[in-house]
Amino acid sequence: MNSTNWQDDNNRYLAASLRWLRLCLQRLAPDAGPSPVTGTVAAPEPVPVSEGPSGWLSRLLAGTPQAAGGAKKSAPLLLESRIGPLEDQIKHAAAERDAAAKVDPPPALAALAQRMGLSTFESDTLLLCAAMEFDPSFASLYARAQGSTARNYPTFSLALAVFDDPAWDALSGQRPLRYARLVEISQPGPTPITSSALRTDERVVNFLKGLNVLDDRLATWLTPENGTADADLAASQQAAVKTILQRLQDSVAESVVPVVQLVGSDSGSKVAVASQVCAALNRRLYRLGAEALPPQLAEVETLARLWQRETLLLPVALYMDAEELGGLPADLQAAFYRFVARGPGLLFVGVRETPMQFPVPTFPVEVKKPDAAEQAGAWSDFLKSQNAAEGSAAELAGQFDLNLSDIRRVTALALKEAPGPDGMGDRVWDLCRDLTRPRLDSLAQRLDVKARWDDLVLPDEQMTLMRQIATQVRERHKVYGEWGFSQKMNRGFGISALFAGESGTGKTMAAEVIANDLRLNLYRIDLSAVVSKYIGETEKNLRKLFDAAEQGGAILFFDEADALFGKRSEVKDSHDRYANIEINYLLQRMEAFTGLAILATNMKTALDPAFMRRLRFVVHFRFPDPAERKLIWQKVLPAETPKEELDYSRLARLTVTGGNIHSIALNAAFLAAESGKPVTVPLLLAAARTELRKLERPFSEAEFR
Repeated sequence: MNSTNWQDDNNRYLAASLRWLRLCLQRLAPDAGPSPVTGTVAAPEPVPVSEGPSGWLSRLLAGTPQAAGGAKKSAPLLLESRIGPLEDQIKHAAAERDAAAKVDPPPALAALAQRMGLSTFESDTLLLCAAMEFDPSFASLYARAQGSTARNYPTFSLALAVFDDPAWDALSGQRPLRYARLVEISQPGPTPITSSALRTDERVVNFLKGLNVLDDRLATWLTPENGTADADLAASQQAAVKTILQRLQDSVAESVVPVVQLVGSDSGSKVAVASQVCAALNRRLYRLGAEALPPQLAEVETLARLWQRETLLLPVALYMDAEELGGLPADLQAAFYRFVARGPGLLFVGVRETPMQFPVPTFPVEVKKPDAAEQAGAWSDFLKSQNAAEGSAAELAGQFDLNLSDIRRVTALALKEAPGPDGMGDRVWDLCRDLTRPRLDSLAQRLDVKARWDDLVLPDEQMTLMRQIATQVRERHKVYGEWGFSQKMNRGFGISALFAGESGTGKTMAAEVIANDLRLNLYRIDLSAVVSKYIGETEKNLRKLFDAAEQGGAILFFDEADALFGKRSEVKDSHDRYANIEINYLLQRMEAFTGLAILATNMKTALDPAFMRRLRFVVHFRFPDPAERKLIWQKVLPAETPKEELDYSRLARLTVTGGNIHSIALNAAFLAAESGKPVTVPLLLAAARTELRKLERPFSEAEFR
């Protein structure tokens, strides 16, 4: 379509329409004078064509662009001639107007009437209301036609008097003029509605001029989605797109476009599928959060009607995420259902597991995250393009569970930081690991891991188990994927371990060593942030925690696990029942978790037996013997710390744990710094005496001589 030609056609039609309207008003005000030749109305953008409120879906599915077809040359206006009586002039102006309307695409007012289902009287009434926006001199005509200089504005009574075949139902709140907010009514006090001032909505005025942009009032709620390329969708997701397009095609005959429910755990994949559907339909996708809806139903109704109108003026669609709808206040939930019930055009609703029930036609489509093979293929393509080693592609896919949009984002950042093959695999790994940090920080504390295998002092059996844990995390992509174990399992893909032992025996350090070795984040769960006294809140927090960790970049560390994983009790009241429900949920979620979870406790017997069955590793951290204590003493002081020659055998006779040894060494270092001397055995013994007193443990002074 040639936009310049269309703009000229639209201006010509508006000029003819205003000339005709002026003559019609002169019938009620003969003294208004002759009709001047109306100039053109400039506007920057063309208005696309449409087929009415129920026909846009059929056109889009047929592949026709929003502004299809070339602009035909408009029919020439009838030449000005001397026409005597006013009625003849009106007929002549009407013929000019009809001739100007015979263009393709049609003028904006004709297109709007077609899309909104306006009758001829309603379309003319809209022109009456908008005329003053194009030509302020119409105000005097309104005043003369209504016999009062104070009534220099359009009204319904004026429309009923000036136009042929008036229709009283145009005043109904269910007809488009009022329902779609095409006109606004100013009705002060007891003024009758027919005598109240009418004003065309600003968005509609702009549309009639040819400026077709999103209503400013919607911009505060809506976020435009940038869309996605074909490469951002896996094969299974492309199949979902085809299913949606086919279901929409089958529902063309319905008067209401069905709501598309996208079912799945990954919001990014669902938005990508919705974007691809909109790309196929030449529609722009916007997002609206359910939590952002106004709680007042009157405001929700206004928002729904404005958006419904927008779907008829622009090629747009909407995506609403309802995954957390159950956690929102009741008024926001009611607002969400009210909005959806209004049938706001093409609407995608993202849900997690179970499709929702709506009072409008709807259908669900499952959207899965790309599987490990598809993710590995995406990583391999990127690494190959950079001439980097492709061997890490399978490891990246096995460790990190990302959608293709996230993979593309990570690769773009990796190229921006340091393009080139050298170290590309390591940079990508670090970026993937960091991707999950913001999603966990509110519910857990990220530990800055520094401990390494050489810092850990454990018996050979426990050390072997520790290395097995790290190995299983590192090699699980090979066993589950390449060796086919995933085909024989439907759960239990994660790795869970219990570290049991006294306080200070190295459980936290052991978790740090594994995280450091695997180059993953270690998050210690903040039980105060997870556990809630409100029913259902604990389960919701746990779900957020596990969902974020399943991205693969984090290890969950439940310190003092007995507080959360305790035994279920006999139900005596509602508190016991809900406490048992929390534990049951935790049992199920632990079994479904695909990452590494480490539980630490010094009260192993307090754990529910059902958890023990789900644990793959149980590592007992016993009290260190003298040989182990000696080795701990030898490693506890940093190489930079000034110290005299120490009698490590003497120090190893102190019956303390590794955690106590660390505290003693730190306190002794401060004593040495204060005295300006290096760390000595007497200073270490003095600090040890203080530590034992703190622990209220009996000791003999002979141990410190």
